[in-house]
Amino acid sequence: MNDGHRRVRARRFVAGVGQAVDEPLAEETPVALLYNGHPHAVMMATPADLEDFAVGFSVSEGLVAEAGEVRVVDQMRHGDGIALHLHVPQAAFDALVSRGRNLAGRTGCGLCGTESLADAIRPIRRVRGLPAVSGRLVMLFDELQARQPLNALTGGVHAAAVLDDVLHLHVREDVGRHNAIDKAIGAALRHGASPQQLLVTSRASYEVVHKAATAGIGLVAAISAPTALAVRLASEAGLTLVGFARGARHTLYTGIDAETL
Repeated sequence: MNDGHRRVRARRFVAGVGQAVDEPLAEETPVALLYNGHPHAVMMATPADLEDFAVGFSVSEGLVAEAGEVRVVDQMRHGDGIALHLHVPQAAFDALVSRGRNLAGRTGCGLCGTESLADAIRPIRRVRGLPAVSGRLVMLFDELQARQPLNALTGGVHAAAVLDDVLHLHVREDVGRHNAIDKAIGAALRHGASPQQLLVTSRASYEVVHKAATAGIGLVAAISAPTALAVRLASEAGLTLVGFARGARHTLYTGIDAETL
């Protein structure tokens, strides 16, 4: 497994004094996802935990109904990029082809390549919201913070954590926040667990909420603000949405058990 970073030579200046340094930087690599031999999307991603990424992306994008329907056939490196060859059932593949998508995607951009406005704002799955218990959020974000070795090394990646139904926390990192989410979802699913809560070291955008609901997650907590569209979609989904989750503080935008905050 690629550890997701590379060292480069640089010159660091402190108070005008320069010093040669060997600087660790996060990798950013084109990762192509091909389903049954058909190209679907290319995402700029950190080349680590790619099987988690493939499974999580397939489920969170609604391309398959469950993790068991997608199989990683091969990983092939082509020049500076990586091709993930995946196999899905014929019905899922037919739906994927009819949905359509271009190949170009910026770093972690979940909407890049969509071919129409209708594809951009898709209907959202209803889920069962979970209580936003303050003490647990603090504990989970503390653990998330402690389990970011790539960010500690490079200072240049996002992280996401999925708490599953047996209270195990699956943490993954990536240069793109959506990729980190897909990797964390995929990690939980590949362990045979059911994702319950999602924590992200970013804002909570529409795409974050949509991916979570599609994967059956009942609570999303972000260290920064949600967007107005994310709040509306979370409300429609029945999902509990928390923003500004930093230390003992957080803001509940949608969800249940407000009295526990």
